[in-house]
Formats: sequence, structure tokens, C-alpha cells
Amino acid sequence: WSPLNFVIGSSFLIFLLAARFIGRRNKKLFWLPAIAPLLSVILSTLVVFLSKADKHGVNIIKHVQGGLNPSSVHKLQLNGPHVGQAAKIGLISAIIALTEAIAVGRSFANIKGYHLDGNKEMLAMGCMNIAGSLTSCYVSTGSFSRTTVNFSAGCKTAVSNIVMAVTVLLCLELFTRLLYYTPMAILASIILSALPGLIDIGEAYHIWKVDKFDFLACLAAFFGVFFVSVEIGLLIAVSISFAKILLQSIRPGVEVLGRIPTTEAYCDVAQYPMAVTTPGILVIRISSGSLCFANAGFVRERILKWVEGEEEDNIEEAAKGRVQAIIIDMTDLTNVDTSGILALEELHKRLLSRGVQLAMVNPRWVVIHKLKVAKFVDKIGKERVFLTVAEAVDACLSSRFANSA
Repeated sequence: WSPLNFVIGSSFLIFLLAARFIGRRNKKLFWLPAIAPLLSVILSTLVVFLSKADKHGVNIIKHVQGGLNPSSVHKLQLNGPHVGQAAKIGLISAIIALTEAIAVGRSFANIKGYHLDGNKEMLAMGCMNIAGSLTSCYVSTGSFSRTTVNFSAGCKTAVSNIVMAVTVLLCLELFTRLLYYTPMAILASIILSALPGLIDIGEAYHIWKVDKFDFLACLAAFFGVFFVSVEIGLLIAVSISFAKILLQSIRPGVEVLGRIPTTEAYCDVAQYPMAVTTPGILVIRISSGSLCFANAGFVRERILKWVEGEEEDNIEEAAKGRVQAIIIDMTDLTNVDTSGILALEELHKRLLSRGVQLAMVNPRWVVIHKLKVAKFVDKIGKERVFLTVAEAVDACLSSRFANSA
């Protein structure tokens, strides 16, 4: 920490932001934001050199090795003792590099409104790193910092990368000595100057209103990138997103359905207060794509609590007296595993012990196939599988009246 580093960085950060503001307000000065970073490097280097600020705590780049890397093709060893370890490290590096590049690329693609082809990006980075490895180059990827600088400078096509490559080549060959007194703070200010254009408070507020979990992931990604690195920010955000999916899988929606008056449609009574429930018959819809080991126990216990009257407020008048029939609408279910089938079997046994009928409505082909193979359809009876909820309700009512008679 040095006050002079802060003064230099802040001063040129203000200069860069002012140049961008002027360029946006005055279209004739469009060139000013593009040339401002180069001017900042030149001016800051001159200031440090003339004032000998490096003697007073200012961090400078110092020596930069000039020239191009020599060919390293002859150093490749594919049968050495460390090939396996190098392959593991290379695989991990590739995954991290590709993840960061795709994340950064899609962020800017959303901002500018163009499509990003992940396959082409992977192919391009693979060819680039293979070519670079022949001269011992550093592993390259879609750098967040350089991308933001390019974006803030107004670059729109890959031609900017060609210009940058030629410029770097000339600098390595001719101008590395001139960079000796360039302060590190000016490099940080150039990167920081590009950040305000990437922060969209309005979009963050929109995410907050739509989905609080997504906002948490957004916030975690922001602070992870800001205070640590792109990899850490991305890892935290992905972890939160997976946790969201896991929670939704563990606790799926289990809805009580009622009939909309003058129609044969059955809808969630919580969403449609006008929906009418049938006394003694509980119609339930599982709002999940899969009934699996993660949520089968939760669904089973939730239904049993309703049958036993432990959650009477949730079913209102659906079971006046007692529940005599349970109808499960499986329209939303696309798959069921062995744990889900076992949960249905246990539910059926518990319901039979209480004299409650069980019926299923509109199971998908995959679901009904697995239930047939597991003999569950035979246990409840093929006549208890219906196409619509209305048919199932009518059948349960007829059966109840017949039993009463």
C-alpha cells in the first residue's frame, strides 16, 4: 500500500471515465475513449520517470523480457514420467479456461445482442492453445479484463484482436524498455474504468423482483469476481444455482385440485379460489418432472398428512367427514424411479389400511410403463387408471354410492 499508487490510479481512472463521458456526449470525439488508455500509459510512465516516483513507493512494471519465445517443439515429450500428471493438469486448466471464456462471452453477447456458438469458441481456443504451446506460450482464454477493455474501447469484431496481436508483437520487439517505468496502478485503472459499463443496477433489481434465489446467485457471482477471481465467482454462482435446483427437487409442489364451475377443468384451489372441491375425494397434482429418491418421501408424507387430517386448512372442504378416495394427477410427471415406485406402493398400503381408494390420472408413457413392470398397476387395479380427472372423480363417486347401497 502506498498513497502515491492510489493517487496515480485514481487520477487516471477519473481521466478515463471523463474521456468516455465526453466521447458519448460528443460524437465527433468518438476517438477520445479509444485512445485514452494509451495516453494514460504514456503520460503515467513519463510522470513516474521524470519525478522518480518509483523511489517513493510507486510500483512499476520494471524489466519486461523482449522478443518472441523460441520454438519449443523439440522439447515435447510424450513418453516421459510426468505425462500423466501433465495431462490431468491440462484437463483441469482446459475446463476452467473454457468455463470462464464461455461465461464472459455470453455476458457480452447478451449485452450486444448476438449469438455465441460454444462449439466454435472451444475449437478456436483449442487451436489457439495448441499453436501457442509450440512456443511455450501461457495458456490463453477469453480474459475478462482484456474483454472489458476491448468492449469499453468500442471494439466489435475479431479484427481488434489482430490489431492487438500486431501491437503486442511490435512492443515486444521494440518498446519493452520504454515500459520499465509504467506504474502498475495505471493498468488497474484501465481495467476498472471498463467496469461501470458492465454493472446494470436495473437488471439486478429486475432479477430481485422475479426470483430471489437468482438474485442471490447474481450477487454471489458479482462479489466473488470483484473480490477474488472469475473462477471463484462462477463457482459460487453455479453452486447456488445447483442448490436451488436441489431444493426444488426435494420439495416439489403438491397441489389440491378443484373443479372450475361450469367446466370439466380441475385447477389448484390456492390459485383459483372459485374451484370447487368434492367432499370425500382429494384430487392431488404433483408439480414435478420426476418422482424420485429426492422427493418421493416428501410427496408420500404430504399426502398422508392430508388424509389423516393434520393439514385440514390446506384442503378446506375436500374431505368433509373423512377422505374416501385419493386421485393423483400425474400429467406433469415425466419420469419415476424405483424409490418413487416404492413410495407409491407404501402410500397405497397405508391408504388401504384406512379404507381409502387410490387412483391415477394421465400418467406419461414412460411412467405407466415402469409402473406396469413393477406390478403397481396390478396392485391398484387397471380400472383405477384414468385419462382425465373428471372421469376419475365420477368413477370414485359411483363406487362410493355403490358401496353405500
